[in-house]
Formats: sequence, C-alpha cells, structure tokens
Amino acid sequence: MPNLPDVVLWSIPAFVLLTVVEMISVRIHPDEDAAGYETKDAATSVGMGLGSLVFDFLWKIPIVAIYTAIYELTPLRVPVLWWTVPLMLLAQDFFYYWSHRGHHVIRILWACHVVHHSSEKFNLTTALRQPWTSLTVWPFYVPLIAAGVHPAALAFCSSANLVYQFWIHTERIDKMPRWFEFVFNTPSHHRVHHASQGGYLDRNFGGILIVWDRLFGSFVAETDRPVYGLTKNINTFNPIKVATHEYMSIAKDIKAAPRWRDRVGVLFRGPGWKPATAQEPAKEIIAA
Repeated sequence: MPNLPDVVLWSIPAFVLLTVVEMISVRIHPDEDAAGYETKDAATSVGMGLGSLVFDFLWKIPIVAIYTAIYELTPLRVPVLWWTVPLMLLAQDFFYYWSHRGHHVIRILWACHVVHHSSEKFNLTTALRQPWTSLTVWPFYVPLIAAGVHPAALAFCSSANLVYQFWIHTERIDKMPRWFEFVFNTPSHHRVHHASQGGYLDRNFGGILIVWDRLFGSFVAETDRPVYGLTKNINTFNPIKVATHEYMSIAKDIKAAPRWRDRVGVLFRGPGWKPATAQEPAKEIIAA
C-alpha cells in the first residue's frame, strides 16, 4: 500500500487559522455588498463538516471493498512515483469534474450535493458544509481503479482536491492573475458556481482546474455579484434537515407522480424536472 500523507488531517490547523483571519477581516473591513458571516449559518456549516467525517468513515467501508476488488481484478498497475502522482492528480481532477457535474444534473445525486449549496453565505466555513450521503460519488472513479491506480493513491488525490477547494470559498479575494484565472479554479470562478442566478446556475464544476469547464462548455466568468444559496432556499439551520431535505422532497414527488416513468424521471432527471400534467380532453364543438 502506498505510504501517502493524510492531507486533510495535516490541513486542519490551516483551515482554522484562515477561517479566523477571514472572520477578523470581515469584522475590521466589512463589505456591505458581501454575504459575510452569520453565527448560526457558520455553526451549521461546521456541524455538517464534522458530521461528514463520521458518515464518510462509514461509507468508506463498502467503497474500499469495491475498489479493492476491482484493483485486484485488473492486471494494470500505476506505480506511485514522483512523476506519476501529478498525473494521477490530473486524472482525478478530470473525473471529479464529471462527478461534480453529474451531481448537479441528476436529481438523486443532487440530493447529496445540494447540502454544499444550501448556505446563503459564502465564506470559508461554507467549504466545510459537506454532505452526509457521499456514497453516490464512488462510481465516477471506477475507471481510475480499473486503470491500475491504487485505492490509497486515489484517496490521497481526492483529499488533495478537497483541500485545494477550501481557499476558493471566500469573497475576500477578488481576482487572481489572469494566467491563474485561466487555468485554475479560483474564488471568482467558485462564487459563480455557488450563485443562484439563472445565468450562473450549473456552471464552473472544476475542482483544482477550471480548464475542464472551458473545454466542455460549462464555464462562465463572474460579472454580476452572485446571490448565494438555492433557487428555493430551505430556511433552516437544523443539520438533519440540511442533510436530508432533498431526499424528503424526492419521496414526496415520487408519491405524487401518477406513472412509473414519472417516478423514474423524478430520480434521474434534473432537479427542476416535473412530470407533465395530463391535458384535459379537447371539448367537442357542436355546430350551431
């Protein structure tokens, strides 16, 4: 098994320090147009993050079993060397893009990811607002395991991707240098991703790199100031409701759907999809 560091664990002190610095910065130099901080919202985000650590540990048991089985079956092997690790990071970021995009356009996957978008604020604590049902993510990375990437190496790359995305959840950084904005995901790009305006919806899915969005037509630059949250906000700070509200909505819509194909559509079509209502039969016109 590759001996790779736990980058999330090592990054926790930096997470805490940067969050405190941002809070102080907002207090000393407030921006009236920025979303800023709210105590209950920040506490909910931190609570969701702590809860995700517990649930992710539980989900990892079956996921590691599946990945290990696939890894043992494939004859391919990718060694963990100084030059292969950057390539694995690049590949993981590519599949992260498609996983992230899929979790926006397929409703049962969105039910997991919507948690991260449920805050109407945008600050470093928002990065900690993670789902408790991340069992839907693992299928997107099966090609990497089948190509010979060790599950531990994939875990390292996924953790590095997650750590990178912490700093882009802020309004305190306007723009990075132009070359950096072209290649990498930045606070400006990610503010668009968290916005609820129509022109910003379902855009900028990249993790570390923004080039995937440029290549696959999902990139939008930040112009208007974003309005954060959901198109229909949940208005609760209850962690259990934050974690499960979309699953509850799906269950209600399935119960109300008149046909089986509509129930399947509720699960696998986009979050805004609704079954077509049956049209009333045309009235017969009687000649005078």
